[in-house]
Amino acid sequence: MAKAKMALCRLEKTAETLGLELDMRDAYGLGASCEALILQSIVNGVASRRYASAAAVAEIEQPTQSPSKSAPTNPPVTQTGPRKAFRVSCSPVLSRPPLITRELTSFEKAFYLYQKRLNERLALPFTRYFYFKKSTPQLVEFKRKAKARKAMARDVGVYNAYDEEGWDDEVRVGSRLGEPEDIVAKLIRDAEGKDIVDAEPQGDAETGGEAVSGNAKAGEGGLKPIGDIVIEKPSPRITEADRENDIKSLSRKLDRSLYLLVQDQEGRWRFPQDRIYGRESMYQAAERILLQAAGINMNTWVVGRHPVGHLVQRFSEPQISKILPHKLVATATKEFEQEEHGEKVFFMKARIMAGQADVASSELGVKDFAWLTKEEISEKVHKPYFKAISNMLPQR
Repeated sequence: MAKAKMALCRLEKTAETLGLELDMRDAYGLGASCEALILQSIVNGVASRRYASAAAVAEIEQPTQSPSKSAPTNPPVTQTGPRKAFRVSCSPVLSRPPLITRELTSFEKAFYLYQKRLNERLALPFTRYFYFKKSTPQLVEFKRKAKARKAMARDVGVYNAYDEEGWDDEVRVGSRLGEPEDIVAKLIRDAEGKDIVDAEPQGDAETGGEAVSGNAKAGEGGLKPIGDIVIEKPSPRITEADRENDIKSLSRKLDRSLYLLVQDQEGRWRFPQDRIYGRESMYQAAERILLQAAGINMNTWVVGRHPVGHLVQRFSEPQISKILPHKLVATATKEFEQEEHGEKVFFMKARIMAGQADVASSELGVKDFAWLTKEEISEKVHKPYFKAISNMLPQR
């Protein structure tokens, strides 16, 4: 009985610790089995407490619904005015490359003549007996010419590298020797059978008494075909277009690059230029602009698909532009407005292969055109424009 009371006391303390209320009236009358019953009541109390706490937590976590309506969603943003952007334009730089070499400077002419005479001094002499047999008219003619020239080459002047004065191979100041015009004139005289200018007439002393055809006193004039010999002369460097200053001709300034400049309705000179429509590339835009600005009478070639230069200009005030569909651009089919704050111009390099510009039926409002060199362009266009394009134009 004492053990049962001690057990009941322990259970009562346990229940107090757990915060449970136990009915101890039946526990004292049950004896030894009361401990099991009390333990069962404790377990049931703890379980009921857990369920109550879980229900309270669920009650707290449940969101409260307000009787008002759900918050309205914001409508999608729609564009109310013209879009803001820069005007993107393409400008093909159509050029005609040099057709002849540039003129040599006085130093270059003297240096080339010095190198030719130096080669005459260092090279082995001409082996004439390998090409001409002895006692033949060909050998006599060769000796006559060699004595008159004093050298094998025509463009070195009267100079013998194996003579006592062979060391004197420099050109005198003011001499025309080595000038391209002088060399051409001597070559033509040689081809026509005429004697060397300022050369002494050569006799017939080396013939050994054998007669040769032609006049011996005419020097190199002997042994030439009967009849007039017509020698085609080189074309002059200065053309008729240069003398008349015809800036629309492609036959001027043959040793320089010429560039196509056009004049718009406002009187400004610049390269052909137009905005890029739709999704066309710069290469396609360059071909289209050349066709619309200068006509179809030119065979042109756009060199690359990347620009060689660009120009950025900002407007003092934004401009509202109405972009219309373009008949030559398949991707430009919609009409829209655009607020433009400036212009970005990209220059594309192009070459003219044949033909000529024709602005009579220009679709870009071109009034006039001209083929100009780099220096002439600087006099036609505005300074900011030339500053932007000067570095992409070669000196020649």
